[in-house]
Amino acid sequence: MPEAITARDPSVPLAADYFHDYSAVGALAAVGVLFVAVAFGAGRLLRPAVPTPEKLLTYECGVDPVGEGWAHTQIRYYVYAFLYVIFAVDAIFLFPWATVFADPGFGAATLVEMFVFLGFLAVGLLYAWKKGVLEWT
Repeated sequence: MPEAITARDPSVPLAADYFHDYSAVGALAAVGVLFVAVAFGAGRLLRPAVPTPEKLLTYECGVDPVGEGWAHTQIRYYVYAFLYVIFAVDAIFLFPWATVFADPGFGAATLVEMFVFLGFLAVGLLYAWKKGVLEWT
């Protein structure tokens, strides 16, 4: 008994179409990696290599380095950087979310996911506030 031939729904993309779209991205990434590798290789082949003690010194604004190379940094700068990362990640995820939320079929699930995400960020911000990190000194 022969199988019934059914028409393919044109609104459903084939897997080949899906991967074909990403092949352009992969080809562009490969060209970019190849370009960087050729540039570094050409630089290594063309530059003169004459190391001298003066060239191997650490350069500090024209002044010969004195003392150790280690510098102490206050921990509060790391905390400020951490808070910046929290808010930057928040902004990175909120803008695409706002565009996807407008598409049909993403309403309630997307809204719940974003409130869970914002809840995690709020807990981090509350922790920083309780620890006194947000006090400017």
